[in-house]
Amino acid sequence: MVAFEAAPGRAGLVRRGGAAAAFVACALALGGCAGPPSLPADGERLRVVTTTGILRDLVHNVGGDRVDVVSLVPDRADPHAYEPTLRDARNVVYADVAFSNYAMLEEQSVIKTLDANLRSDAVSVSLAEESVKYAAEIIPLVEDVSLDTVWLGLRAQGRGVAYGATRTSEVQLSAVAATGPGSIVAYLTGSFGDTDRYIDSSDGFDPADGYRDDTVTLPADAHTHLSWAFTEPGTYTLTLRARLQVDDTARPVDLGEATYVFAVGIDPREAATEAGLTDPVVLDRGHADLTVDVDAARLGVRYDPSGGGDHTQRTLAADGVIVEVPAKARTEIPAGEEFRFLGRAGQPVYQLAQAVLGKHVHGEIDPHLWQDVRNAIAYVQLIRDTLIGADPAHARDYTENARRYLGELDAVDAEVRASYASIPPGDRYLVTTHDAFGYLAHAYGLEIAGFVTPNPAVEPSLADRRRLADTIRNLHVPAVFLEPNLAARSSTLTDVADDLGIRVCPIYGDAFSDTVTTYLQLVRANADSVRSCLSPSVEGTP
Repeated sequence: MVAFEAAPGRAGLVRRGGAAAAFVACALALGGCAGPPSLPADGERLRVVTTTGILRDLVHNVGGDRVDVVSLVPDRADPHAYEPTLRDARNVVYADVAFSNYAMLEEQSVIKTLDANLRSDAVSVSLAEESVKYAAEIIPLVEDVSLDTVWLGLRAQGRGVAYGATRTSEVQLSAVAATGPGSIVAYLTGSFGDTDRYIDSSDGFDPADGYRDDTVTLPADAHTHLSWAFTEPGTYTLTLRARLQVDDTARPVDLGEATYVFAVGIDPREAATEAGLTDPVVLDRGHADLTVDVDAARLGVRYDPSGGGDHTQRTLAADGVIVEVPAKARTEIPAGEEFRFLGRAGQPVYQLAQAVLGKHVHGEIDPHLWQDVRNAIAYVQLIRDTLIGADPAHARDYTENARRYLGELDAVDAEVRASYASIPPGDRYLVTTHDAFGYLAHAYGLEIAGFVTPNPAVEPSLADRRRLADTIRNLHVPAVFLEPNLAARSSTLTDVADDLGIRVCPIYGDAFSDTVTTYLQLVRANADSVRSCLSPSVEGTP
């Protein structure tokens, strides 16, 4: 998080904790440094900051020339992983109104930068949640893990309201002890193949610094994807301790600890005997989360063998389960500096891979509401009323702009609805590498056939490629879809699609591109791409 406060008596900022003087000067200079647009320090127009470019475009259409609006996350960047800059924090300080999507779409540091720097008299709106009052429809986030081992994540369940927690509060899950014949490493593979280590038992756990190097931080009521690697077969234990950090100045609230048992490359019954467990539940498939219940202050496991999320998972005690890492999870450490922490390239390692490539910390609500144009209409109505409330002198302008834009949204909704309807029912299967299109499918009669991606944490083997090819064949689809800003991570899927003679087509999820720069363009581009790639024989299809 980047935090600033307005310096009294002048139009300037002071960064808490200090900063490089030249960079601060650049961030403060209006026009003195090249870079993304900045909000002015003063002026007659309403100053608005949004988290994403899609929201910025909606605000621009409602506000017109009565507002200055900038987004924190640049176009073509991933809002799930973007880290704010000094310029972003400065823009927040000057904003009169802030719009976030939330529902945990944005990286938590984006939300913390927004909430830490927004003036007390400014207005802040979370569109995904608050647009329900304008008839927006919210659906659960459905993840297709598509793995032949258990997908193991970490979860903070509950909101911690009794402790005074807010959306910027943090739940800290720290590894404090581990046993086993080798090392345990929990890490995350980002959108472009970069890796971040969160837990590593090879160098021990240091209580002197609060286990800083072995701690995973989550917002309340969220969960995250991770890869889990074990360097030798055998029985392992991992002890996790949980704390709630309500804000930066509060004393952490202790939420307890628990020890989890892993059977790595051995029969889970053998591990149970060694760990002294009687008739434990073996987590060998589906979706499991090592979970801290924030409200109850205890740790356990949430599990659904069929792969569901929190709404279908049941709660299990930590000492009543064994996590199976089967022999088939044995693989080789890939080449590359980013995997050096696991050992030398080519060495064997047992691994439970994260289910979806990239950093995805989220709750149970699918945050991508704008993929249904009816939800974008609810966003626009909420934006209109928020701008009127902040600047009532120009209510007529905002009302007229919104009326015009809502007409355009109605028209484009009817247009793309007809486009999707022209696809034969048997061909309406959508395969992507990002779980961002549930609303698109729900609104326009498509079916999410899967989020097909090879194991995101290791170099794909010939067996991986064969499994991927078999999956695509079994789905009977003529094309798969990739987001342009994430295409660099999907070379294997592209290669397999080429081998099978099927198309790899563009689809826009969270961000614009160089050629698609407005929400209306995004909606039309997706409809055109899906129609032309799934039903190329339909008359009139480009």
